[in-house]
Amino acid sequence: MSTWQLYAFTLTQTIMAGGLGPMRIGRGRKRGTITAMKMAILSDIHGNLPALQTVAAHIDLWQPDAVIVAGDIVNRGPQSLACWQFVQAKAATAGWQLLKGNHEEYVISRGQPDNAPSGPDFELSRLSCWTYQQLHDHVVALAALPDGYSLAGPDGREVRVRHASMLHNRDGIHQEMETAVIKKQIAPPPAVFVTAHTHKPFVRLIDGTLVVNAGSVGTPADGDGRASYAQLQWQYGRWQAHIIRLVYDVDQARQDYFQTGALAESGPLSWLIFYEWQLARYIFPVWMARYWQMVLDGAVDVETAVRRHLYQERLPVPVCRGMQ
Repeated sequence: MSTWQLYAFTLTQTIMAGGLGPMRIGRGRKRGTITAMKMAILSDIHGNLPALQTVAAHIDLWQPDAVIVAGDIVNRGPQSLACWQFVQAKAATAGWQLLKGNHEEYVISRGQPDNAPSGPDFELSRLSCWTYQQLHDHVVALAALPDGYSLAGPDGREVRVRHASMLHNRDGIHQEMETAVIKKQIAPPPAVFVTAHTHKPFVRLIDGTLVVNAGSVGTPADGDGRASYAQLQWQYGRWQAHIIRLVYDVDQARQDYFQTGALAESGPLSWLIFYEWQLARYIFPVWMARYWQMVLDGAVDVETAVRRHLYQERLPVPVCRGMQ
């Protein structure tokens, strides 16, 4: 068991965004003021049920006024159906707001009648096909999810949540990007812009907009395997953002990969996804840059390309029942 499994602590990053005073409630008539407000934003669960359960328990203890799930609830991980049912129950009983991410769209697209049943295109999307089979009766609900969520903060200014950027839900916002680039990604600028998608959390102030990346609940990619989510709090007339990191039952998560059939049945690309989860770093994008077009061109099959890449990474093929 690793050190980060044994010791839980909260990593907090705080940047304050100046406020403009209390919010007026009602149509131009002051009925009251809000002096404190708390929001929790979690994202990129990716079918990791133990991580989701741990984050949800932490949020319940914190008792925020609003909880937003910023997409990518499903796909990649082994327990997409269980995670979807979990957040749906929270939406019904606790008012959680659920958004659509790019992986919901990948799964939804597998229901199109013109999808190839075999060949390179099928093999490259086989993981999403496997997830689609698990979620078949819920795909309509996935498709109905909104792309974003906005509310007025206590100062009357907008707090906006998107899976990625305002351009599209695969346009990730990274901490190291130039200010001019991020300004285009979040335009028009709100008081607070909360994003995710990259699996790398951060907090940064961009010309008066507090930009918060909530990171990933299920598959962090910043070298820290603990689950991540963001706390947003209005206090003393301004917004504060905190990134929370939590240890969860990674042994159970690992068992889920093997026992659900995720590795044996969803194709060789799932082997790369498994190691991304285990190592908390990107592997698939490098493979994609090297081999994706070669697979489409028929120069190499997916399994051979994955095995080559794992060899280059000095990683073994994850062995489980149903795999040779």
